[in-house]
Amino acid sequence: MATATSSPTCQFLTHFGSPRPHPIIFPPIFKQTHFQPYRIIANGSLRNNYFSPTPTISSNSPLLVKAQASINGEREQREPMVPPFNVLITGSSKGIGYALAKKFLIAGDNVIICSRSAERVESAVNNLREEYGEQRVWINNAGSNAYSYKPLAEASDEDLIEVVSTNTLGLMICCREAIKMMLQQPRGGHIFNIDGAGSDGRPTPRFAAYGATKRSVVHLTKSLQAELQMQDVKNVVVHNLSPGMVTTDLLMSGATTKQAKFFINVLAEPAEVVADYLVPNIRSIPASGSWKPTYIRFLTGLKAYSQIFSRLAFGARRNRYVLED
Repeated sequence: MATATSSPTCQFLTHFGSPRPHPIIFPPIFKQTHFQPYRIIANGSLRNNYFSPTPTISSNSPLLVKAQASINGEREQREPMVPPFNVLITGSSKGIGYALAKKFLIAGDNVIICSRSAERVESAVNNLREEYGEQRVWINNAGSNAYSYKPLAEASDEDLIEVVSTNTLGLMICCREAIKMMLQQPRGGHIFNIDGAGSDGRPTPRFAAYGATKRSVVHLTKSLQAELQMQDVKNVVVHNLSPGMVTTDLLMSGATTKQAKFFINVLAEPAEVVADYLVPNIRSIPASGSWKPTYIRFLTGLKAYSQIFSRLAFGARRNRYVLED
């Protein structure tokens, strides 16, 4: 686990942003709400705002204390979060995770990067509480295909274990720890799970295991949303992020067939371009005070079909990243 302010592991990130040595302070925000049926009067009691004959309530009444705490808690949960945000990103030493970390730092946020191991995730959670206070945004980005593009029948046990352990078990552990931590925070937080090829249910030949695990990402997100709703949790939300095809080492290592080269050239974008779109959209959710689950997509279906049409009709983006046969 590394932090963006002091650890040498994350020192490279300081070239793209200016880490602040001062403590993070999230000032409380108070906003008048229409749901104020009582008001405090001079003698310390509470009277109905509409001056009905309702009896006054003593200020030291347990009912008043509980009601006021409930109103304050609801107000605090519904208020927009104020940047800078504390952002944790798993698997952020390269690729899209690195690009996201860079853009969050440029925006002035405090970024924590961590590896895919369960021990380091737990260590990251503990350090977050001690050093940064409440964690606003948690992005589960870590993923692996074991750099293996071959039929499932030819995949080794080691490769399959790595893919499933990272993409499925690792994601579950990260979601569990993030939810447990955010449930203890008065303001809650937002968790974003990054999908990948196969998440829409389409086949992923030559990387079937990867596609199957990414399909499970969407299901896990929906299940967690349902669990939180069932528990009447309103200030912890799980979202999905879809970066589309990103020209990472993992993707480019699979550019060995005519079909793969075609789609990489037509649909893929550099990590920096994708992060330029995703980060403002991610930051807008806590900043707006929204607590509705979202699915942020960089490569929409309409955009994909448009780029494929441009290629077929006009030859656009041919040989953009790799030479085609």
